[in-house]
Amino acid sequence: IEAQVPIRPSRQALAVSQDRLTEKTFLNDIGLATAAFAPVSPGPSAAGELAQAMASVGTPAILKTRRLGYDGKGQARIDGPHDTTAALDAMDGAEAILEGFVDFEREISVIAARGADGMIACFEPGENVHKDGILHTTRVPAPIDAQTREAAFGIAGTILAALDYVGVLGVELFQTSDGLLVNEIAPRVHNSGHWTEAGAVISQFEQHIRAIAGWPLVDPIRHSDVEMTNLIGDDVDQVPGISGETGALVHLYGKSEARPGRKMGHVTRILAPAADRR
Repeated sequence: IEAQVPIRPSRQALAVSQDRLTEKTFLNDIGLATAAFAPVSPGPSAAGELAQAMASVGTPAILKTRRLGYDGKGQARIDGPHDTTAALDAMDGAEAILEGFVDFEREISVIAARGADGMIACFEPGENVHKDGILHTTRVPAPIDAQTREAAFGIAGTILAALDYVGVLGVELFQTSDGLLVNEIAPRVHNSGHWTEAGAVISQFEQHIRAIAGWPLVDPIRHSDVEMTNLIGDDVDQVPGISGETGALVHLYGKSEARPGRKMGHVTRILAPAADRR
């Protein structure tokens, strides 16, 4: 198909982002910092590889499947040797990666777009808060200084250019005392960017379509301070009350069954006009 028509984003972006080891290796190779990591393969040598990885990465750490894990799935915490057997069992024979803990002040994310002409446009960074391994809220603007903000934009731009990416990309970052570390990238519109529906002059969804269709990108000016809250499981029962709130935009996903840990929708609340539109 790619020989006949452009595929945007490209296969390379998917190949990089769908494997945690490939992704972190790629990020390090283009000069971006990540948590310490080491591969752990399944099979008879798994326990020995995990012991070596722990010696390299340190503990506490998180053992994760290299592929398919999301929202806290496919992960096991390791505080010491007593946790290794259970952690390996949790991988269920999958290729894995051990990632060291990061002492961070906050997690932020940048939603960035790159057009077919190479133009890059970044939405304002938001601060993410997770509960039980699942994104709970994204608040915009994140409480970061101008230098950190520009550094986040620079990291997103570096990734987009290195992948020759066309479309919208989500970049999760840890803010630490030593600067920003890349947590992960998502080659698509991203949960932490849903706030753009209510808080910016263009949503991440329209920006993505513009990029892949070859249209000009829009400067994603933020007009409001906002907070996006995921509706997870039975949270969806709150919708009748939320729908009466002034400045609350409810977006439901049309899922028929509410289950624990399942994202049923989100609500974005407009908190105030943006003091600094950017």
